Amino acid sequence: MKQYGPWQIKESNTVYSDPFVDLQVDQVIRPDGKDGQHVVVTIKPGVCVVALDEKQNVYLTKEFHYAVGRDSLEAVSGGIEPGDEALATARRELQEEIGFIADTWQHLTTVDPFTTCMKSPTELYLATGLTATECSPEGTELIELVTMPLNEAIQKVFTGEITHAPTCVALLMIGKLQSAS
Repeated sequence: MKQYGPWQIKESNTVYSDPFVDLQVDQVIRPDGKDGQHVVVTIKPGVCVVALDEKQNVYLTKEFHYAVGRDSLEAVSGGIEPGDEALATARRELQEEIGFIADTWQHLTTVDPFTTCMKSPTELYLATGLTATECSPEGTELIELVTMPLNEAIQKVFTGEITHAPTCVALLMIGKLQSAS
């Protein structure tokens, strides 16, 4: 038996695995001493990049996302491939998805979008000093570039028009940084 915080894991089995997601089912002794089961979904770590120009405009993506079944307005995001570094992934995703190269990169924080039964750490970045280049989205990506003032994007977080959690955190952090400078 393995102690895991206040839980004890009696047995752990991976019931599904592919390059994007692992599903693990643990037989446990719960913190209250009773037998139970806990499921952990692990999604590959990712990045989320807010591109901000000198006029305080942000560049977001609008794209249909299969899991939520609707268009989502969000910052550039993508998974970190095994062996890659987060910043290299952020640079690649910014160019691929919306066609920008940034001179300056600021790591904002790492967020855990879900903490109860899902692991998916996401590195948040602010990209500035933007230069336009060609984009090269993947075949599954039908991305519309959406440009708006930072303050408008922050308002869309508060009105629920932007719901992608890493984007929400990044925009609010950038808003705080910009108001402090």
